[in-house]
Amino acid sequence: MTENVLTPEQVADLFKTKFGTGIHEIRVAERREGVKKRPNHNIWISLDRDLLRPAISELVSLHFPHLSVISGVDCGDAIRLNYHFSIFYGHPGRECTVTFGVDLPKSDLTIPTISDLIPGAVFTEREKQEFLGIRVTGIPDGRRLFLPEDFPEGVYPWRKDGTGIPDSMVKNLYLSRRPTDRPSPQAEEKAACPIEGEESSGGGAT
Repeated sequence: MTENVLTPEQVADLFKTKFGTGIHEIRVAERREGVKKRPNHNIWISLDRDLLRPAISELVSLHFPHLSVISGVDCGDAIRLNYHFSIFYGHPGRECTVTFGVDLPKSDLTIPTISDLIPGAVFTEREKQEFLGIRVTGIPDGRRLFLPEDFPEGVYPWRKDGTGIPDSMVKNLYLSRRPTDRPSPQAEEKAACPIEGEESSGGGAT
């Protein structure tokens, strides 16, 4: 059976038609890299939170995708999550990325897990919980993955608001200097290495 590989524009039209007004923005970007300037296509889709799982299910039915990562950023009043996928792997020149973007208002930072659709997503979901303070509902394992167990609750390193890292926790390691009450270690003087072409007496080659 021949797999139906769509163009980036066809993929964009498919989601626009299926999800209608739930799609806030959709665009296709093209980049050309390397000596041969072969095109790479990126599809960016901003959509309602409630449509995230249906949209990913649609992507799975189209071609099982590879999830690169879920990225996140504090935008002030909301946390922006971007789900970065690639599809049509194994079809040279036809692969493209699909990124679903969802804005979560800080008054409700919940998002459903996608780990039942994409099992490997649980690791990057756990990271976003720790660093951005979102809550992934239905996540099969919500334990901390990166931050130590004694890290303060309610402090999220990637947040730009009052829940971010306080100044008291910032360690400016670049300002560290060698203690003034400790002498510098003495370096042993080493003999000079012979240079190829020089005579053993130390004179230059004739």
